[in-house]
Amino acid sequence: MQYRTLGRTGITVSPYALGAMMFGRVGNPDHEDSIRIIHKALDAGINFIDTADAYSHGESEAIVGKAIAGRRDELVIATKFGLPMGEDPNARGASRRWIMQAVEGSLRRLGTDYLDLYQLHLSDPTTDIEETLSALSDLVRSGKIRAFGTSKLPATELVEAQWIAARRGLEPVRTEQPPYSILDRGIELDVLPTAERYGMGVLVWSPLAQGLLTGRVRKGQQTDLRRTAMFQHMRDERRLDAVERIVPVAEQAGLKMTHLAVAFSIAHPGVTSAIIGPRTMEHLDDLLAGLDVVLTDDVLDQLDAIVPPGTGIGHFDMAHIPPAVQNPRLRRRDTATRPAA
Repeated sequence: MQYRTLGRTGITVSPYALGAMMFGRVGNPDHEDSIRIIHKALDAGINFIDTADAYSHGESEAIVGKAIAGRRDELVIATKFGLPMGEDPNARGASRRWIMQAVEGSLRRLGTDYLDLYQLHLSDPTTDIEETLSALSDLVRSGKIRAFGTSKLPATELVEAQWIAARRGLEPVRTEQPPYSILDRGIELDVLPTAERYGMGVLVWSPLAQGLLTGRVRKGQQTDLRRTAMFQHMRDERRLDAVERIVPVAEQAGLKMTHLAVAFSIAHPGVTSAIIGPRTMEHLDDLLAGLDVVLTDDVLDQLDAIVPPGTGIGHFDMAHIPPAVQNPRLRRRDTATRPAA
């Protein structure tokens, strides 16, 4: 396995990061089975694990903690904070108050006294970014975390955070964790160039586009998943049409769709690692079999022709969409003051 440096942190990580979102009641409730999956991934050379306090309300972190006991120092452990952790309105967000409380909970559940990477799960518009950076910088300086990063931040907010950190003498944001797949290439336009400019590591998630790039979901196919609200993206005909064009590319290259998809996500020089999130041992075995796949320029050119660089097709259910994009009233003048056409 060819390991990579996580931005300018000096931390070396595997190009596959093991995502732990599926470990716990939301995905695989069997702790022992989840631990076996984690151990097999580590034995295959993966040294990077990504989880979050909100995954199964802390259960994922607890499972990871049990799995890494005795091997902690050889691993790079990343977790996230910011999503609600209960009914308490202060048990969420990016305030200093919550960060200092949340990190202690994550450390306890993971059974460690430090985190390699601590990430803001989602932008918090109610908190001044300087407060967030100040609290995270204090955690770095106290030794409780080695570095911190963000998730799903637009390029403008990444630049703002880096400027504030530089002006105030705070620790810089070291990583960003955005969605990225053959179907969702928007980050190539500005997020990846911004991350490269500031020497940030990039840990991308959902390289399989929420399952659409597994090859198991095809146009015209009726499945129970496609009828549920949680999987509305599987009913997007534009995305399904693109999948139908990608399938023969994989077949002509002699690759499984899953291998093509993950290899694409780590082919970009601005990407450090791609998060794979297996729920079962079968899922992990399939993904590990593609570890050494490297796409040729010809294959990448064909994918560019289907989904042009810097663009995306259809709607990505789990992606953060800024209010200014979601709410038409925020991008249109009030009709009472709008001049007549």
